[in-house]
Amino acid sequence: MKPAIILAAATLLLINGAAQAEVYRQVDAQGNVTFSDQPSSGAEAIQVRPVTTITLPKMQDLEQLEQPQQEQPPSPLYELVRFVYPRNNEAFNSGNGDVEFSVISSPQLRDGHKYEVTLDSQPVGQSTSGTILVQQIDRGTHQAGVNIVNRSGIQVGSGTGITFTIHRPSRLN
Repeated sequence: MKPAIILAAATLLLINGAAQAEVYRQVDAQGNVTFSDQPSSGAEAIQVRPVTTITLPKMQDLEQLEQPQQEQPPSPLYELVRFVYPRNNEAFNSGNGDVEFSVISSPQLRDGHKYEVTLDSQPVGQSTSGTILVQQIDRGTHQAGVNIVNRSGIQVGSGTGITFTIHRPSRLN
């Protein structure tokens, strides 16, 4: 028998023995109630109901459950998905904050698939034409991503994200 199993069994017996120990209740002359595991004069033995305990799973076990188990990764439907405009690390002026994203894929989009552009990790538009206009983007640096989604909105392709900076006049001036 494995030592770990023997140790676990012995621990359970000790815990069970401690749970079965007698508990004594005593009331003194002032009416104060005292509980103890030691008998004393005037103390009465009481039955304590068992405590309900719940053992939670370990975090590492939960993380393993959350990760889908795949034997073989599926082959990609699209070899290439990328931005044509704006280019990565590009900075440009846009007085009204409008940006027209241009994307391409290889092979071309299949029936029922759409390009989806995300801006700062939030979806901002979908299109089958490869051109998506996003309006009133705040000035500053942003991250954009491009994905291909099917009719159900499930991602079936993904491209490399870009970073770009918009210069626009301050609203305060």
